[in-house]
Amino acid sequence: MSPWLTVVGIGEDGFKGLGRNARHALLRATRIIGAQRQLDLLPQCIGGERQLWPSPFSLEPVLSRRGEPVCVLASGDPMFYGVGASLARQVAAEELTILPAPSSVSLAAARVGWPLQEVVTLSVVARPLAAINAHLASGVRLLVLSNDGSSPALIAALLTERGFGPSRISVFEHLGGPAERRIDGHAQAWEHITVADLNLVAIDCLADANAPRLSRLAGLPDSAFKHDGQLTKRDVRAMTLARLAPMPGELLWDVGAGSGSIGIEWMRTHPSCRALAIEADTGRQGLIEHNRDALGVPGLQLIRGKAPEALSGLETPDAIFIGGGVTRDGVLDTCWQHLRPGGRLVANAVTLQSEMTLMNWRAEHGGELTRIHVAQAQPLGEFDTWRQALPITLLEVIKPL
Repeated sequence: MSPWLTVVGIGEDGFKGLGRNARHALLRATRIIGAQRQLDLLPQCIGGERQLWPSPFSLEPVLSRRGEPVCVLASGDPMFYGVGASLARQVAAEELTILPAPSSVSLAAARVGWPLQEVVTLSVVARPLAAINAHLASGVRLLVLSNDGSSPALIAALLTERGFGPSRISVFEHLGGPAERRIDGHAQAWEHITVADLNLVAIDCLADANAPRLSRLAGLPDSAFKHDGQLTKRDVRAMTLARLAPMPGELLWDVGAGSGSIGIEWMRTHPSCRALAIEADTGRQGLIEHNRDALGVPGLQLIRGKAPEALSGLETPDAIFIGGGVTRDGVLDTCWQHLRPGGRLVANAVTLQSEMTLMNWRAEHGGELTRIHVAQAQPLGEFDTWRQALPITLLEVIKPL
């Protein structure tokens, strides 16, 4: 079947900025669907019926016209946080043509002279602003798609709060059009409360002297987390995550999540990693919500309940960490049943009872046991001595294919 649907990326320069193929597609279309701002960019010579996206948003107006010559208008590159990606999941490739215009990030990178391959691109359009926190480090350059005119001021406040007040900010309004404008400043001295709703923020990150150093590798300082004492400590956390071995796109269950440290560090390893934190204690649920935002992974999903009952109906995980509740009836077996073949299960034990549970379970299912001893040098009178933390027994097992 020949393509019936064409997605046209249109910039602030409107119809005159489109290429020949995009113009011809619009002239042939019997129906053109887009936002009001995009439809208003078309001249009167375009005769196809114009239709706004419904609210709440739905692709149904497009999909219901299958076989007709339909055009969809999108801002810039439709495959960059755009409707083109959504349509490509619903419409076969041979039925779809996508004609991109320069994206706003391409235009912004050109304005500031930043090579795109060296820039982190983010969107806070209908997304939590806290996602920026995961990317903050001196020397990192960010291009952020704003939600509205208040976004730049909110971003500047967030940067200042996180110790990145010296960062240089450039806000671009209406990129590529006659109303394009650039506003420059520093996060800690940002004075522009609102700007045009259509804007993009370029950030050249620079930390102040007191900003915490938060690596993307496993083993953040314990001080990076708010906790009530139930926290997988730094060295053990790093060894645990090494065995969980996160890969892009994988899902982790963090069972008995406590402060959520394992799930949070799992998600920080790659933007596409996902995690469910299962926690019954209401106080710790609040700690998880604070930590996930502060450390830049607001997408971590909190499951309020106690394992194994709370595990019913959850998406099949690629890996499971059990940090609490090992001795509770059914927790290990239920986790094992839900784990996908080839998935990894890692459980930590501190008490003799939980250690015995792991040893008995290993006798039936296999796996490796590791004993972890960590000691830190601490004062003893005028001298120093080693203070031994509680030893941890770690079970690691891979589910057979």
